[in-house]
Amino acid sequence: MRIVCNKSKLSTGIGIVSKAVSTKTSLPILECILLEVKNGKIKLTANDLEIGIETYVEGTILEEGKAAVEARLFSEMIRKLPDSEVTIETESDYKIKISCEKAEFRIPYKSGDDFSYLPDIEKEKSITISQLSLREVIKQTIFSISDNENTKLMTGESFEVKNNQLIVVSLDGHRISMRKINLKGENENVKVVVPGKTLTELSKIINGGMEDEVTIYFSDKNILFEFDETRVVSRLLEGEYFKITQMLSIDHKMLLHVNKKEFLSCIDRASLLINESDKKPIIINIKNDNNMYLRVDTNMGSLSEEIEIKKEGGEIVIGFNPKFLMDALRVIDEDEVTIYMNDSKNPCIIKDEEESYIYVILPVNINASAY
Repeated sequence: MRIVCNKSKLSTGIGIVSKAVSTKTSLPILECILLEVKNGKIKLTANDLEIGIETYVEGTILEEGKAAVEARLFSEMIRKLPDSEVTIETESDYKIKISCEKAEFRIPYKSGDDFSYLPDIEKEKSITISQLSLREVIKQTIFSISDNENTKLMTGESFEVKNNQLIVVSLDGHRISMRKINLKGENENVKVVVPGKTLTELSKIINGGMEDEVTIYFSDKNILFEFDETRVVSRLLEGEYFKITQMLSIDHKMLLHVNKKEFLSCIDRASLLINESDKKPIIINIKNDNNMYLRVDTNMGSLSEEIEIKKEGGEIVIGFNPKFLMDALRVIDEDEVTIYMNDSKNPCIIKDEEESYIYVILPVNINASAY
């Protein structure tokens, strides 16, 4: 194998597939990137058996072949080379020579015969959306997944195609995040659970805008994302996702219209006095006027603040984990948010009129009479 590539383009390709390199494995081949040159193309592949990524890079092909190179070392070498043309060639003693201007590396490589290629995915069920929309919907929901491996389904997100919408849901036992995207054309209904790790890594390598598309293919055990010159394949999480319809249709006795920026800024200030380990809530007090009163008391100090609101309904004193509120508010684009509440024991729901986004947040138990 012998190729010549632009250093910047090669480094970008390595960065893409590196998201699927295993960091904790007893199989050294999973710590490698497969560099494969055939049929006039240069392909990079990494696969940790949960997520696999392949991408193509431009270059001049002088001789076809393949080599599996230790990913971390390969990535650092290419990154630190001069910004020029890079020549890569395999030698007979299982060494690969990487040269650029006056620099020349020689490192061991594996044949690649034992490398796990990406599985072939049947392309019967699919949807196509913009890369920007997919990246945004991941950002707007991924914070609600759980990191507890004992509740495996909560470590992923539900991707459901229904009535020509993509509905993405995440939950961690304390909150629910939902986003909906309208799809073009007629799309077959399907529902799968995608690992959170896959979506996190995917969001880092999708760089396109509204005009750049990504096609998502669904199969029984895998999901495939195709965009630009890249393919990302992931195993799906097994099992039926949680039924959340009842949680989304809670009766409300109170409706609040709040300036999002003011509300978020107030909570952000209050969080300065809250340590993660303390789990102290922020107290929201709605009285018979047009103000929301917020208060936090911790060992570090206290804060009281009020925000002008528009409301329908009576009074309530309720406590929330401030981080949960901030996570939701930060990814809502509207200037004003609508919050639905029932009582201090039931969750609040933040949603727009079209229900293109819904955030459900459980309250924290407090002694309401103390406030």
